[in-house]
Amino acid sequence: MINRIKAAWPWMGNIVEAVYTVAHGMWVTFRTWIKTYRPERKTFTEHFEYPELPVPVAARYRGFHRFDLTTCIACDQCAKACPVDCIYIGKERVENGKGFKITGYTIDYTKCMFCALCVEPCPVDCIFMGATHDLSCYSRDGCIVDFSRMPLDVAWGRATLNPTAVADSKVITEPVHGGPNQ
Repeated sequence: MINRIKAAWPWMGNIVEAVYTVAHGMWVTFRTWIKTYRPERKTFTEHFEYPELPVPVAARYRGFHRFDLTTCIACDQCAKACPVDCIYIGKERVENGKGFKITGYTIDYTKCMFCALCVEPCPVDCIFMGATHDLSCYSRDGCIVDFSRMPLDVAWGRATLNPTAVADSKVITEPVHGGPNQ
């Protein structure tokens, strides 16, 4: 029928086709909108009880980094492998020995793209991707995490990296592990 109308009046055919297309699109939208109001459907916070209970993530999820400060040898391999240069390592030579001592290990999460390229080159497996999926903050300063100033249970990868621990780490005046001057 639309083809007969188009043949007789081309402009009328265009109007009919436009009205039909819009009506069909609105029907698809309306049908999907109605499905969202099912009584058995829960909201996100009812389903996962967030933030009291963490949201389940996949086994290979690449969340915020976990870092073991005790095994790091300050080789800079992770910082060299990072394509966006978001890892900053502070180190100083060990007295009466060889190697380096970590004085600061900072990741700028405003730059990080969670590619996990920093995990592979680490010879001692001290950095790995965690399961934390959110690190909310109100300023850019809150997205810069210095793992050497974090509380031990968080920095060493035993607890969740959370905004409260990151904020508390910025208040500490000296590194948790004593730093190079102690």
